[in-house]
Formats: sequence, structure tokens, C-alpha cells
Amino acid sequence: MNNRSKVTKLTTTKNQNKKNSSTTSATLTTENYYSLESDRVWQSKTRFREFEDCEAAALAQLEGRWNPDSNVEVLLVGNYLHSYFESKEAHQRFLEENSKAIYKYGKPEKGIKSSFRQADSMIDALEADANFNRLYQGEKEVVVKGELYGVQWKGKIDCLNLDRGMFMDLKTVDDIHKKHWDVDSHQYVSFPLDRSYDLQMAIYRELIHQQFDVWCDPYIIAVSKQVVPDKGIYSIPDYLMQERLGQVEMDQPRIESVIHHEEEPIRCEHCDYCRLTKTLDEVIPIDEIELY
Repeated sequence: MNNRSKVTKLTTTKNQNKKNSSTTSATLTTENYYSLESDRVWQSKTRFREFEDCEAAALAQLEGRWNPDSNVEVLLVGNYLHSYFESKEAHQRFLEENSKAIYKYGKPEKGIKSSFRQADSMIDALEADANFNRLYQGEKEVVVKGELYGVQWKGKIDCLNLDRGMFMDLKTVDDIHKKHWDVDSHQYVSFPLDRSYDLQMAIYRELIHQQFDVWCDPYIIAVSKQVVPDKGIYSIPDYLMQERLGQVEMDQPRIESVIHHEEEPIRCEHCDYCRLTKTLDEVIPIDEIELY
């Protein structure tokens, strides 16, 4: 297990942002967790990363002015796997609510689509592993909330075992060992670092401690979407989580100022939203075209 060291100043101080402290009387549930309404009350790893990527696009999403196109089937495949390991009832409910997307022609008698057959292979790969079955024990889909540096945050834990002092997050990935180029560090990194899962686990660990007064070690259980699925269990070094919490402390005041219209959002100028709202207001020499 990792040596757990508390990060100081996680709760509000007089110099920190308190703008959303008045909204904490709202109720956060499994049903409203992914809603825009709850996103406007509680910060999350997903929203935080969106603001880090492009403030203008993230603010437009948060205010309901822009709804980016997303690969719904990819999201459903991940939820398909998660619901299976949550409970039989949750999986059956998921199948019924998403029958049109899961089954060919929306009819169960026609069988499931190929992407969900692949999800079944991923499920089989995990379920056939005795070590996974022993490890993945605990309360499923636990909603947690708390305060980080004066701002209200939320999280949803795939599997929480307070007695064993651990929590687990299921991740689906195209290839566990695929390398990803990181622009900031100018090097290839693994998929958890590319997707900021170290940030997510650091936040979840803090929220769990605030809500239950228990320090838990995080583990990522990954399964790949390859024809023969790969799988692995991964820990997150404590120094990475400390660095990520430092990132939250440093960047959060700026994000809160943008959310509350105290500062203008910065456009990245190369995401879908920036291309959609771009205007031809300047002439750029061809030898000065920005390269990404």
C-alpha cells in the first residue's frame, strides 16, 4: 500500500474561492450526477480537464450553449461493462433503457451489435480471472462529494471497499500499452497519464477521506478492446497524486473566475468549438501559420 500523506489546505481558507459554497445544500445523487445542473454546483475531474483544454469550449458546455458531438456508442460500451459489474439488476436496467443502441435494429431477438459483443469479451476476460473476482469486492457506484481548496467537488467510485482501505476504477482502453505523446513534457506517456486518471484518483481519494474519514488506496483495473482483450491492475504513485492536487490548487482560481464571468475565457483556437465559432478577423502570413 502507498504511504498516505495528507495534503494541507484542501478546505476553504479566507483567501480561497467561496463562490459556490452557498450551493452545497443541493442533493447529489446517482440520477443527477451527470446532469448540467450538478456540474454547475460541483466541480469534477471531467469538467476540470475540459477547462484545462479550452476554457471557451468548457464554459459554453457548462452554460448549455454548446453540446459537442460525442461517440455515443463508445460511451455506451463503457457503461455496458460498468453496469454488468455493478449488479444484475443494474445491467438489465441498462439493457432495457438502451435497447435501440445495443441490439441490431433495436430488437433483442436480432442479437447485440459487434461493439457490444466485444464488450462481452472484455467482461469474460475479467470475470474468468479469479484474482479480479477477489479484488473487485465492495460497494459499487458510490457518489462522493467534498471540498478542495474552497470549491465543491464530486466523484463517482466504481468499487469502494472501506474495510480494506481501497477503491477501484474500471477503465476500457483500445490498447493498454499504446504510447501517447504528451505535448507539455515532450515525451510519450501511458494511457492513465494521457487521460489524467492520476488526477481523478487523487481527487477521489481526498473526497472519500472527507466523506468517510478513511484513507483509501486507488487502483485502476484496465481491460483492452483488442480481439483478445488484455487486462491489468495498476496503482498510482503518491507523488503523482500530490502533483495533481497541486495542479488543482494552482489552476482552480482561474477556472472559477472564468465560470463566474470575472475573467474572459481563453480560446484554444483548434478544438471543435473554436473552429465552429471562429471568425476571419485577421490575415496571417503563410510562414506564421501555427502548427499543432
